[in-house]
Amino acid sequence: MTRNTFKLTLVVLLSFFCSSALLLGTKGTKAYPLQECLVSDNKLGSMGKPYKFVYEPQNQEVILCCKPCIKKFNKKPEHYLSKLTEEIEAGSQK
Repeated sequence: MTRNTFKLTLVVLLSFFCSSALLLGTKGTKAYPLQECLVSDNKLGSMGKPYKFVYEPQNQEVILCCKPCIKKFNKKPEHYLSKLTEEIEAGSQK
């Protein structure tokens, strides 16, 4: 096996394992059910492309109206996640 073939094979294998780990890491993620931003209460999409991420400790998908809202979310994540829980419970009682 030539040196270039070995490098290419190594890159392909690393890419496969990294992408598999990412896919396995999102399994069981709780979907974000709201149409509004948790931080600003703006409608998702009203500020451009929404910013999506998974809050790992609770494996909860979070969608914010814009990337700058992440700073506020990160200052008080438990506050915003409790707000999400309240919104979900209120919606299920309707």
